[in-house]
Amino acid sequence: MKTVFRWFGTENDSIPLKHIRQIPSVEGVVVTLPGSPVGAVWDENRIADLKKTVEDSGLTMEVVESVEIHEDIKLGSGKRDEYIENYAATLRLLKKFGVKCVCYNFMPVFDWTRSDLAYELPDGSTVLYYDQSEIDKVTDPQKMAEDMKRDSDGAYMPGWDAEKLDRLIELFELYKNIDGERLFVNYKYFLEKIIPVAEECDIKMAVHPDDPPWNIFGLPRIVNNQKNIERILRAVDSPYNGLTLCTGSLGSDENNDVPGIIRYFGEVGLADRIHFVHARNVKILKPGLFHESAHLSKMGSYDMYAIMKALYDVGFDGYMRPDHGRMIWDENGRPGYGLYDRAIGAEYLNGIWEAINN
Repeated sequence: MKTVFRWFGTENDSIPLKHIRQIPSVEGVVVTLPGSPVGAVWDENRIADLKKTVEDSGLTMEVVESVEIHEDIKLGSGKRDEYIENYAATLRLLKKFGVKCVCYNFMPVFDWTRSDLAYELPDGSTVLYYDQSEIDKVTDPQKMAEDMKRDSDGAYMPGWDAEKLDRLIELFELYKNIDGERLFVNYKYFLEKIIPVAEECDIKMAVHPDDPPWNIFGLPRIVNNQKNIERILRAVDSPYNGLTLCTGSLGSDENNDVPGIIRYFGEVGLADRIHFVHARNVKILKPGLFHESAHLSKMGSYDMYAIMKALYDVGFDGYMRPDHGRMIWDENGRPGYGLYDRAIGAEYLNGIWEAINN
């Protein structure tokens, strides 16, 4: 297992690489190119500059997140073939710079949704929070999106790009005729085109589960449970068609037994499709109401030892990063992506892993 740490770049992240380098277990950072137009080929010079910056700090750059998929691909319309070709061209560029894994998602319109970006816990820390009853009150998703952008304090938020948010009304209209089955057909089309390129580039594609893992605003979600994920992994039967196992995204639905899902994939020969793990804990207050928490098992609804033990038992040897943490010790930063709590989480998870290994 290789421990990595999400980093948004010199201009978009308040955390310096030298601080990440000082987290004992962390070997590399997970990067993106903020501001890259969705559907366009990434800029080679910017990738080169990013790699040099990362490696000069003593870290590796083997994992990329948020090579975003254009809505035309999800809708199966418009310029989807052109956008798929651009996606393939981006993968070929990433290969040149040693990237081994790409985390992406197939969520319509909203890549992730929360009702509060700074919910205060009894200890004074703040976390990301989701209340379905609040989401159900939203009659204007455009305003909700604007409020989220405002509450993020101007931080870059992957999946909430300006081009998409500017055409929300249009997109909602286009998705009226897209149900879960149609979305799966469009997803399979994308996989059939892109997985051969991933094989050529030796880049593992790792789809991120829906967040939260149920339909919102009438938009279908299909990467949300064991059955649907297995269907996706078997749709194009290649070791390069894999999963980012996000314990928090899947775990926010109490019907998803995360350790059980891991062990099931081990039993049916799909354990090698878990290429990347986003490890975090969530506290489920009731169905549809949860908040994120410290990684420590007793702070949330999940036994992190049971999750790590299941990964170990099925032979997981991919990348793992501590996912969303609390904002603690008066740190100001991107919601969910402060330095301190994620650093604590990284060492907690690696302590469990070392104990299991020994």
